[in-house]
Amino acid sequence: MIIISDTSPISNLLLIGQLSLLKALYGQLIIPDAVFREIKALETFGIDVSGVQTADWIEVRAVCDQMLVDKLVMEVDRGEAEAIALAIELNAERLLIDERIGRRVAQRYELKITGLLGVLVSAKQNKLIDELKPILDQLIQKAKFRVHADLYQQILEDANETISSP
Repeated sequence: MIIISDTSPISNLLLIGQLSLLKALYGQLIIPDAVFREIKALETFGIDVSGVQTADWIEVRAVCDQMLVDKLVMEVDRGEAEAIALAIELNAERLLIDERIGRRVAQRYELKITGLLGVLVSAKQNKLIDELKPILDQLIQKAKFRVHADLYQQILEDANETISSP
């Protein structure tokens, strides 16, 4: 199974100490060079990224089709562009990406996408976590992850959890 990830799912889970959920769900992740650089840049904010740097289940790969990356960079940032291009090159089963414009571009290329919230729902369904709410709340408070109140409530309802605003 080939899973490509953009920066957001990795960095947000790293910030709340839940990076291992990605390994448990997917076994291995592939990230392009630009995503690795974006994650490494978090060190300048005092964030420990060693969990990503030393993870033997996260593989960093260069994108071959630089013309496609250059085209995509006109719409999305470099990390998203390389993640989308790499997902196309490797015929990935899934692309983990959160940003709305990046998701739209990926869908235009008929890539299957999952955002961080989808990852968490999957983790609950696979019994890797007992509750979504504490993790969602941590993402919102600690990682400053933005979730619309209606979506927050819908996800908790779907997971049969207590409903309250973030």
